[in-house]
Amino acid sequence: MLVVHHLNNSRSQRILWLLEELGAPYEIKFYQRDATTNLAPPELVAVNPLGKSPVITDGDITIAESGAIVDYIQRKHGAGKLGAPAGDVAGEKYREWLHYSEGSAMLPLMLNLYTGRLGDAAAPLRPRIQSEMDNHLGYLNSALEGRDWLMGDFTAADVQMSFVGEVGRAMGQMDKHPNIAAWVERFQARPAYVRALEKGGAYNLGPRT
Repeated sequence: MLVVHHLNNSRSQRILWLLEELGAPYEIKFYQRDATTNLAPPELVAVNPLGKSPVITDGDITIAESGAIVDYIQRKHGAGKLGAPAGDVAGEKYREWLHYSEGSAMLPLMLNLYTGRLGDAAAPLRPRIQSEMDNHLGYLNSALEGRDWLMGDFTAADVQMSFVGEVGRAMGQMDKHPNIAAWVERFQARPAYVRALEKGGAYNLGPRT
């Protein structure tokens, strides 16, 4: 049985969502962040030495990176659903989205989160961080122009990229990126997304605009 090692308020929520979309059987092992440090508990380090989530175990296999997890689940448990579209160009673009989410798009969003805790000390960094958020969110917004989903039809690429849209919205970046805002509304209305929230628990990303 595939096990999702699920940390509250974390990106592991989208792994539950993908499994719900695919109708694949799985179990959840819950972990709670430390109330003071907001860090994962030591029990998660026993599964992943980095102490990060998401992590899945599937028999003897342990995978700890979101893009690799999404790719593995879709290939091994997806029965052909939600994977790369036919054709070399579309297939490679799909795989690019799987890596782009954590490899590039999330970095300025996380920098914005962490430097926001520094107050005025972070002022010199803010224009550069905002420029990078605009760059990456603008790229995603353009990719969604005239379409409901990143690849035309809904795929695991939308699941993997979803956290970028949700965090960007929580940071008040949607006025300039209406296509992302509409995309987030669409995927959050999917029944599988709702079921995943019911099973994994709501996660708080802050204000939404």
